[in-house]
Amino acid sequence: MQRMTALFSAALLATGLMTATAQAQQDQESTQGSMATQEAAPTQDFSDEQLQQFADASQEIAVISQEYTQRLQEADDEAAQQEVRTEANDRMIEVVEDSGLDVDTFNAIGQTIQQDPEMMQRVQEMAES
Repeated sequence: MQRMTALFSAALLATGLMTATAQAQQDQESTQGSMATQEAAPTQDFSDEQLQQFADASQEIAVISQEYTQRLQEADDEAAQQEVRTEANDRMIEVVEDSGLDVDTFNAIGQTIQQDPEMMQRVQEMAES
């Protein structure tokens, strides 16, 4: 469950990085409480290949996140919302693993770019190219 929450938080972060919609910003803000309880990740060195994989996966995750955010808002009750979250997380995990990264590395990159503006800029440039 913690793995799913961490991935969902990273996915929402990716959504905030890769899109400029107000909805994405609201999603990112809504996860700050759960992210604040996680310890700060130490700055790590990631290869250009890993950063490119992160950028590529983040773009796909941003699309998935927007799709499921809408479905989550339309869910009738807590059980339906949990089903939507689980389905979204499964799809996001699949995208991350298909990119060549494991979930822990994806999350570590996501946490690192929060703390490293230069790395964030590099990832954004990779996403745009």
